[in-house]
Amino acid sequence: MGGELLRTALYDIHREYGAQFVEYAGWEMPIRYTSIVEEHRRVRASGGLFDVSHMGRLRIRGADATALLDRVTTRPIASMQAGQCRYCLMTNERGGARDDVIVSRIEEDEYLVVVNAANREKIVSHLREVGSSMRFDLVDETLKTSMLAIQGPRVMEFIGRFSEEIPSLKRFRFTVKNMMVFKAMVSRTGYTGEDGVEVILPNSAVGLALKMLRDEMDPADGESVLGPVGLGARDTLRLEAGMPLYGHELGEDISVLSSGMDFAIKVDKEASFIGQEALQREVEAGGPSRVIVGLDVEGRRTARHGMAVMCGGRRVGHVTSGCMSPMLEHPIAMALVDREVSDVGTELAIDAGRASLGARVRALPFYKSGS
Repeated sequence: MGGELLRTALYDIHREYGAQFVEYAGWEMPIRYTSIVEEHRRVRASGGLFDVSHMGRLRIRGADATALLDRVTTRPIASMQAGQCRYCLMTNERGGARDDVIVSRIEEDEYLVVVNAANREKIVSHLREVGSSMRFDLVDETLKTSMLAIQGPRVMEFIGRFSEEIPSLKRFRFTVKNMMVFKAMVSRTGYTGEDGVEVILPNSAVGLALKMLRDEMDPADGESVLGPVGLGARDTLRLEAGMPLYGHELGEDISVLSSGMDFAIKVDKEASFIGQEALQREVEAGGPSRVIVGLDVEGRRTARHGMAVMCGGRRVGHVTSGCMSPMLEHPIAMALVDREVSDVGTELAIDAGRASLGARVRALPFYKSGS
């Protein structure tokens, strides 16, 4: 995206809290306020507030809305209930990921689809192309709305002060709350491995919504449930939780069967989807030749995206994500490797240029809430 960077409705609030900004998918976003490690540990211990308004929000409604989404996603859509969210993958003809998305069913013929910021325009074009002969309306609500993620073990306790309904929501369910002059969609979803919610509301309502939260972020007694968290800690949190990131563990040239997200892929789905035949052939051939694994890395050096993974002097894959785990206090990584070296306990090495980093395959996730 050329030209000036987009800013979310919370930009001035981010500056007030001392955010350091970075360019991300055409947006000027906060990467951190204090330190990534401090913000990460706050979320694990208590709670954090993330501005994720850069993510795309597409409202799809009409007689063929269900058929369209069933055609482009790897999970059944017609069977969803109103008030339900479903994590899905959108695949290309080869079985690679166009994007990973969350589909929420508002009513029988109306949905909200949350897509990755970098893929928003691509997915809008894809939906219009696939649905060229279908009856539906697609409205991109991204620039008119905001999206907040509130995540952490004390978040539901905090929200319970204001609502009895929201803490009783099941995972991957949502409710729409009437807040006098605006409506807010609150879903029990997230991307950190912790409990919490994601909230979508009009840009004009962000100031009112934050009034409730700011007392918790600026308490008079020095104790608070929440604190602002940037994209840096969001990435380390999702990595500890073993969650894939588009452009790293997911992509157009990586089979979605390699991702480990088997729950999100129904290869024998009755309503056929784009890429289904390619994935069925892959299953019939014995599964993907490469898979995503977790790695415990020796020493203190962090493995970086793209570094070669070696076994017996032979390249067997590459690192897709890596960081120093704030909770485990040693380096961790995810990697796409040949299936024959993917068993837990397999000893591998990471080519870090002048150094070779020892690594061992381990089960995902690296960290579970409360552990």
